[in-house]
Amino acid sequence: MPKQNTTRSPVVVTGSSGLIGSKICSSLSRSYTVVAIDVKEPEDLPDNVLWYKCDLTDDDSVRGTFERIDEQFGKRIISVVHLAAFYDFSGEPNDLYCKLTVEGTRRVLQNLSSFQVEQFIFSSSLLVMDPVDSYEEKLTEQSDVNAEWDYPESKLRAEKVIREEPGEIPTVILRIAGVYTNNCQSLPISQHIRRIYEKDFESYFFPGDPDHGQPFIHLDDVVSCINHTIAKRKELSAQELFLIAEPDVMSHEELQDKIGKLLHGKEWPTIRIPKTVAKAGAWLKEKLIDEDQFIKPWMIPLADDHYPVEISAAINKLNWEPKHRLRETLPRIIKLLKDDPKRWYKLQNLQWDKADHSDSAAA
Repeated sequence: MPKQNTTRSPVVVTGSSGLIGSKICSSLSRSYTVVAIDVKEPEDLPDNVLWYKCDLTDDDSVRGTFERIDEQFGKRIISVVHLAAFYDFSGEPNDLYCKLTVEGTRRVLQNLSSFQVEQFIFSSSLLVMDPVDSYEEKLTEQSDVNAEWDYPESKLRAEKVIREEPGEIPTVILRIAGVYTNNCQSLPISQHIRRIYEKDFESYFFPGDPDHGQPFIHLDDVVSCINHTIAKRKELSAQELFLIAEPDVMSHEELQDKIGKLLHGKEWPTIRIPKTVAKAGAWLKEKLIDEDQFIKPWMIPLADDHYPVEISAAINKLNWEPKHRLRETLPRIIKLLKDDPKRWYKLQNLQWDKADHSDSAAA
């Protein structure tokens, strides 16, 4: 365990072993003493980041962790960046949505009650928002919420806990879009690319409005946003909420065409099909061919969801705006795939079968 400078109050990061958490810990360590909390030790953390093993679903584990923080650093905490949550694309019920995302948030806040905490940042999801109906409308912090499946529903419940439990702690809720990196590492994007790369029959079909789409945000921009949020902590009000996303949304059709051109040198047509047909096809494929397929029947009704975002609040109050754009990063992502398909598949946690992919790799 590396020796810490106990004269500096820490920034505490939960969920520190994840894709976002490990990158945030490394970035924050340049300016702050960082305490990383997770059940798993993060990889490649700087020597000056202290890791505590902590299970947020267990009362004793959380209590003991914050007792150690008190012993090591005292009662003052600069900021708590709360990233730990459960996420699953299966669509199946899972009690970790409640035990980790909701009650884990409550445990952290309750154990912070004896500390002087300058700020509590919660990473929520843009998926808690009610999609817009018109092309002219944009989502703002005042827009309605409407969680349509377990993951965003658990985030909304955690937001409610934050409004009820913080005491005197100033809170910031960041509703963050889907995160990607220069290597992709976004399951929805990588699965879209995979289907076109492998020339899957289903890659041509879409059960929603192809002009609709969901925003994304580059990991580096998320890290920058959290740095700005901590730096601005004394200028923010007691309860803040920001939407964090790239302001321009790539529609399904634009994304489809761009991936097709980059992979195969031609546009990839989008054929709209009825939701009932798509749902039946997804169900049959899952039951008869591939139970691990990404597209599940429960996803089909959400295909029309449209999430254009207005981010002026984050620009004005946090002095932050994203520097990356998915459409500008896609060429790099696709080049990495074409240069080394097997490595790219591994980075996305996708199964690589040389026999199945040899023709696509040659293309």
